[in-house]
Amino acid sequence: MELRLALYSIVSGRSIHLFARDQVNVGSNGIVDVGRIASIIGNNALPNCWPDYELVDFGDGRKLERWGETLVDRPCPAAEGVERTRVSEWKGTDWRYTGSRVGDGRWRRCRAEASWPESIVCGLTEAASFAVELERLPTGQVGLFPEQMENWRWLAGRMGRSRTPMRLLNLFAYTGGSTLAAALAGAEVTHVDASKPAVTRARRNAELSGLSDRPIRWIVEDAVKYVEREVKRGNRYDAIVLDPPSYGHGPKGESWQFARDLPKLLRSCRELVNG
Repeated sequence: MELRLALYSIVSGRSIHLFARDQVNVGSNGIVDVGRIASIIGNNALPNCWPDYELVDFGDGRKLERWGETLVDRPCPAAEGVERTRVSEWKGTDWRYTGSRVGDGRWRRCRAEASWPESIVCGLTEAASFAVELERLPTGQVGLFPEQMENWRWLAGRMGRSRTPMRLLNLFAYTGGSTLAAALAGAEVTHVDASKPAVTRARRNAELSGLSDRPIRWIVEDAVKYVEREVKRGNRYDAIVLDPPSYGHGPKGESWQFARDLPKLLRSCRELVNG
């Protein structure tokens, strides 16, 4: 199977961007040509500017992040077996999610004077940014995945180079990072996620960013079903972004398994991307 694929995020291991212009071979098992994708990323990199966030250190199954002025200690499976390098920094932790795994603990204030930022600014460039609410969720998440920032910058760069507004389909869209980055760059976006609370939060993020008047459609639906219906309707998009979880459920109990369902979804997405 061959798809026109623009980006596979090595950092997150999940995010996939399908475009009508960059061609990369994808096997039937979903394996992609990482070398080709790395060259695409390198050719479209935008400058690093995110003063509101820093990955301070990681190790022993956890990561230490700075959100604004607040230091947060959370589980990080990828940091298992890794030694911490900035040990003294951990002593200044403001908030800590207990437990060794995401979803297996609770939030604890480590310092009496510790505060929590209500939102942060995600800077795509020095002149363009959007805002995202931050919340201490029971799962240990905070409302966005900071490792996606380079993807958002890259996506905004691609959208912004088009002379006419590009039509983007954002699947498994969560709280709207890719949606807002694309909308900020002038794209017409369809935002699809199976979680109503996530879509509600994404809409609030759009309002917080001053983007509520942009052409964004907010859809609470199972991604696979939505794509299948779009194929039948004959609709087409200039680009598709996917950030699928390993496992999940649709709003009506539909089951999603990454290894089982991704190849089929990619084949359907191919029919939606303009040639």
